[in-house]
Amino acid sequence: MFSKSRINEPGAPKPEAEGTAMTGATKPPMESKPVAPKAKPPASTLSSDLTVTGNLKTSGDINVEGTVEGDIRAHLLTVGEGATVRGEVVADDVVVNGRIVGRVRGLKVRLTSTARVEGDIIHKTIAIESGAHFEGSVQRQEDPLNGNSQPKKLAAPDTGANG
Repeated sequence: MFSKSRINEPGAPKPEAEGTAMTGATKPPMESKPVAPKAKPPASTLSSDLTVTGNLKTSGDINVEGTVEGDIRAHLLTVGEGATVRGEVVADDVVVNGRIVGRVRGLKVRLTSTARVEGDIIHKTIAIESGAHFEGSVQRQEDPLNGNSQPKKLAAPDTGANG
């Protein structure tokens, strides 16, 4: 009434075609793995009781709540309300809630109402909230992260013709 299949018995030979197909299915090549975006590390936070003397550089995010005496380069830099940065800041996104004494370069720069910036700002886009304190010049550049690029001239070039 019931019959037993020899395929499922231990030690029974597997058909050649099935073994080959299974090898490819059970061990996919390394290239076929789904490529997940690289996991972004959590933001580094410098606490309010911390003073750093020296330059900081990361491809990640930094939250400054303390004092930094040096330049900072990051993807996203957030300067907390009680924080002070004395040096040049270069980041894709800069959010200033506290104090920066030095040049700020960023694709997107945002000064909140509690911000205090003493220095030049070179940006692609900027937002300054009411109440922010700013002393310096503002220059728009297509690539503000490149320190060698010159600001765009607003005046038309002189062609040498006098009318």
